[in-house]
Amino acid sequence: MAAQRHYDELARQLSAIGAVKRDMARILPHDCPAGSAAVLTLLARYGEMRMSRLAELLAVDMSVTSRHVAHVADRGWIERRPDPADKRSRILHLTDEGHRQMTELGTRTTQLLADRLSDWTDDEVGQLIALMTRLRDSFGDCRTTRTPA
Repeated sequence: MAAQRHYDELARQLSAIGAVKRDMARILPHDCPAGSAAVLTLLARYGEMRMSRLAELLAVDMSVTSRHVAHVADRGWIERRPDPADKRSRILHLTDEGHRQMTELGTRTTQLLADRLSDWTDDEVGQLIALMTRLRDSFGDCRTTRTPA
């Protein structure tokens, strides 16, 4: 087990990740804020889903999810289709235009990371990926796990 001072430093470093996230948000297209990008990313990763599942994955209130969904739907990046199992519900589906937007977001993100980490070796980037994956796995799927009140 690591020493307490390591956990203290890790907490400080994780807090500083906010600066990285802000820098990444700056490269997003003006009409695709971070919440919209998150909706597109989750639909691309997990496929079509109900809004309730999307809210769970985003770990935000349904009203916030609804605003994000309205934003991306207004731009034609997603469609809201009737749920065959429950006609009152809608299934969110990424459109062809949404896939194109995801390609653009991926290109911008990859380029930013390539620029910022240009002095890192492939092994170092691989280590970072492995350690971040392990860290995330240590916390479980935080998006679907709720802490009891």
